[in-house]
Amino acid sequence: MNAHTRNALRLGVNIDHVATIRNARGGAHPDPVRAAQIVAAVGGDGITAHLREDRRHIRDDDLKRIQAATDLPLNLEMAATDEMLSIALRHLPNAACIVPENREERTTEGGLDAAGQHNRLAPIVSRLKDADIRVSLFIEADARQLEAAMRLGADIVEFHTGEYAHAFIDGDAAALEAELRRIADMAALSVKNGIEPHAGHGLTYENVQPIAAIPQLAELNIGHYLIGEAVFTGLEHAVRKMRQLMDEAR
Repeated sequence: MNAHTRNALRLGVNIDHVATIRNARGGAHPDPVRAAQIVAAVGGDGITAHLREDRRHIRDDDLKRIQAATDLPLNLEMAATDEMLSIALRHLPNAACIVPENREERTTEGGLDAAGQHNRLAPIVSRLKDADIRVSLFIEADARQLEAAMRLGADIVEFHTGEYAHAFIDGDAAALEAELRRIADMAALSVKNGIEPHAGHGLTYENVQPIAAIPQLAELNIGHYLIGEAVFTGLEHAVRKMRQLMDEAR
């Protein structure tokens, strides 16, 4: 059991970039499954893995091995494609987070246009929900996108915190305040409408606490930063420190 209280903010750890390092040499080390086991041992609440079209980090067989190695819920990040839908239905993760995916991008840039892609997303959301997979949409903290998520019947929205992270780096106090207010307002509106709000992208030790302090948020998903810190301090230390900062903010 995790030591933090039941109503504490959950930490989902994205282990994609352990697989990125592995794939750089084409072998089996470092194994993302080992990362998942460490996250489970030190108080993480979930594992996130993004199976991309080009398989640049997580591979198909990683999903089954991750699910077998830990009892933590798996959040499968996926593009809205027939291929990814069939993989999700085969593996039955706890949740499927639909994200935008462009072939040339280094990482997911910006939120999903749930409003503009309703007709594409609706049958995918329906199939996932029929399989008892919780459906999450990775969107901007925007009323139009949240309304679209509600129409689609999403269980969860994950708010993209990239603009907040950029404002933090730039030292733009006004933009930072505006982004925080936007995320907080949309998190409150989500809860009011029966959707569980999460957040993630670009979160670090330095900028996580104002986001973690938003009371309606149920979970933060953090990956690249933690894996980067793990290179220097170890994954156990990195996850414990992030967990501590999040708990302090609450």
